[in-house]
Amino acid sequence: MEQLLRTNNMADMAFAQALLQGEGIDWFEMDVNMSVLDGSIGILPRRLMVRSKDHARAARVLRDNGFEAEP
Repeated sequence: MEQLLRTNNMADMAFAQALLQGEGIDWFEMDVNMSVLDGSIGILPRRLMVRSKDHARAARVLRDNGFEAEP
């Protein structure tokens, strides 16, 4: 798996996930439970991961919708 997006903005994360789901690209959100360590104030970013074979297509989907996806 490769990192596609890293953000602490939960609205951006939800939108990115919806875009990927709409394209049929499987994703996995990492660091979800890290909020326990930061007191649920959202300072630790979450990572959106995709399969290596889907990374280029997923990055293109996010870029086409205004995100700065990992190269």
